[in-house]
Amino acid sequence: MRDFSWKYFSMTGDVDAYLLYKQVSEDSSAVPMESEDDPESNGGEEGQ
Repeated sequence: MRDFSWKYFSMTGDVDAYLLYKQVSEDSSAVPMESEDDPESNGGEEGQ
């Protein structure tokens, strides 16, 4: 969604597309993605 909104903004100059891009970028940086393979992401209780 971030890439699409930026590309749309760069092609059209639509302010709403830029605001969407900015909102999606802030939301994605505020919530870190947790990997299922990372034992620390589930409290480190894997294998106990």
